[in-house]
Parts: sequence; C-alpha cells; structure tokens
Amino acid sequence: MADKVSGTAAQLEFEKQKRKEEMKQQVITFALMIIFTIIAFAMVLSELDKLFVIPILLVLAAIQVGFQLYYFMHMSHKGHELPALMFYGGVFAAFITILALLVLVWW
Repeated sequence: MADKVSGTAAQLEFEKQKRKEEMKQQVITFALMIIFTIIAFAMVLSELDKLFVIPILLVLAAIQVGFQLYYFMHMSHKGHELPALMFYGGVFAAFITILALLVLVWW
C-alpha cells in the first residue's frame, strides 16, 4: 500500500513539474511573439525600404504561426499526430496550388 501511495505522490510531482515547464515555455513564447510584433511595427514605422521590410515581416509572421501551432494549439503534444498531419497536408496542398498558379501566370 505504501508503494502505491508513494508512486501516486511521485506521479503527481512529475505531472506538476511537467505543467510548470509547459507554462514556462508558453510564457517565453508569448514574450517572443510580443517582441516580434513590436519589431514588425517599428520596421513599418521607420519607413525602411519595402524590399527590405516585407521579407522580414513574412519571416516574423511565419515564426509566429509556428509558435501558435506548437505552443498554444498544443500540436507538439502526444495524440495530435493526425490533426498535425492533416494541417500540414493542407498547407502543402495550398503551397502547391499557389506555386502552380504563379507558374501559369509568369510562364
């Protein structure tokens, strides 16, 4: 009986530590997203060259989408493999469609 109680206490401590680490990751990710947003606004307000600003804004946006998916939508957790596969399949199909349309327009 003592093993069962200590096993449960150890399991609860493990879950507590796991949740604490996950919350830490979410807070860090949120802070990074705020910093990226401030950088994007500052770049637009500084009136830099559009050819310089637009690619950087797109990269910052892509990073923020990744943060949203992995940390706030919990796509990195166990059991979310099928939704992740469906999402990435949709992104791949959209990319191929846009690429095909661009090739048709520019050819």
